Amino acid sequence: MTYIVTLTSVQMAKNEDDWLITQRFTKGLPTGLDTSESGTRLALLVCDNRSHPSNSGRREFSEHGRFVTWIGSVQRFNTVGPVDSSITIEPMRRCPKPVPLDGSDGILASLSSTHRAHVERALTGSAGHIGRRTWQALHEAILRYSPELAPYIEWLFANLNPVVFDEEDPADKAWQEQRDAAQLLTRVTDFPHSALSAWRRPASRDAPYLAGLVPEPVENSLIDHDVRVGLGGDGPRFDDWLGLGDARCDIHVLEDTDGRRLEVVNVNATPVESRLGTDMIYYHHPTHSFVLVQYKRLGSRDKEYRVNKQLLDQMDRLESVSKLSSDSVHPHEWRLSRDACFLKFAHWRDRATTNSELAPGMYIPLSYARILLNDDCTRGSRGGRLFSYKRVERYLVGSDFAELVKLGLVGTVGTSVEQLRDFSLERAREGYSVVLGVETSEETPRERATRVRQRSAKKRPKVVSYSPSAPQRQASDAPDF
Repeated sequence: MTYIVTLTSVQMAKNEDDWLITQRFTKGLPTGLDTSESGTRLALLVCDNRSHPSNSGRREFSEHGRFVTWIGSVQRFNTVGPVDSSITIEPMRRCPKPVPLDGSDGILASLSSTHRAHVERALTGSAGHIGRRTWQALHEAILRYSPELAPYIEWLFANLNPVVFDEEDPADKAWQEQRDAAQLLTRVTDFPHSALSAWRRPASRDAPYLAGLVPEPVENSLIDHDVRVGLGGDGPRFDDWLGLGDARCDIHVLEDTDGRRLEVVNVNATPVESRLGTDMIYYHHPTHSFVLVQYKRLGSRDKEYRVNKQLLDQMDRLESVSKLSSDSVHPHEWRLSRDACFLKFAHWRDRATTNSELAPGMYIPLSYARILLNDDCTRGSRGGRLFSYKRVERYLVGSDFAELVKLGLVGTVGTSVEQLRDFSLERAREGYSVVLGVETSEETPRERATRVRQRSAKKRPKVVSYSPSAPQRQASDAPDF
């Protein structure tokens, strides 16, 4: 189904400021409306400006009529009581310009009488839907009027239709881990998950996950004015890595209007068949601290990981990271332990999941992993060592880990950017896929803690997302749907 939600100009004006931040809207549906998950699962938000045109506050609505003003994807269908239901539209984006439905210039006039009748039926009341054929006709009419909407629709479709990974394919397994690492970075930094989730397989099997990222539509005015002014026009810190001769590097940047920036660097330096796994490295520049998560895959059937010499050697090398850390001097430098490296024993469900969903798994600090390996709880029936949910009684999950990192309770102390660069490249050249996130801001430790504890999404600043190495594609480059 393609849903059409109709609001008055007053309702639209009341919600738009919140939508720019939260990118989310939950709308109740009329009783009996079909909520099957078939079709496009897109949602068009229409502003009905026929009754109160003067109340909209936007000069585009100076005339009477109905306009498509926002477009989004229906991620969830919710049941409210025994009969009523609703849909959650997330993410959603404002159209570059309102698309008129009515009048001689309106796109309804270009539809056949049958398709026009279906759209009008969906416009009756506060919410309705149209079928695939009517959507195809409406889609063509929308793009004729507003070709710049093509990348918006492409991006939403990529979010709605996640790639199903082949657990037997080394490239798919590597991309699956790198995607999880990228999404973990959005958790520890509180940036929108959708910014790194729209994805299609890259042409090269050796390419990093970010090479397949479908660019998020961004209004240039947001980048050029709102963000650049706040950051003083600083460029990405790792853009010189784009020219590395022995490694494939892709970079994506998220910036908000409060001056915070997350630069995500994804590096592969070896062929996928010889990869050792994936490292997620997060560096918080204001406190000169980083944490590392190394991915290990639990068996798909028994959800067990059999310890081998390779893992033990890798743990030895990771323990040397503690030597990069200085002693704590200031209150914000205190850590729960000297552990800066964690093992994530992850498993992926046997079904398609959303691109922004984290893989379930156990986050285990390196020192704790050592204790577990010296305890009978991990000893198998044949004397080998095993990590599994049944054998490890205590572990962190994704939300636990993210909270500790956000509050600065784990990580190195006094680590320089130069040390981070050297260490990250070394890991890539050793055979790991590296997903590096560098957060910069002017926040004090107290301001950081206050932001982390502030749960209201409505008070968050606007965020833009872009790849400095890959400018926005033109509408003519986008595929047809």
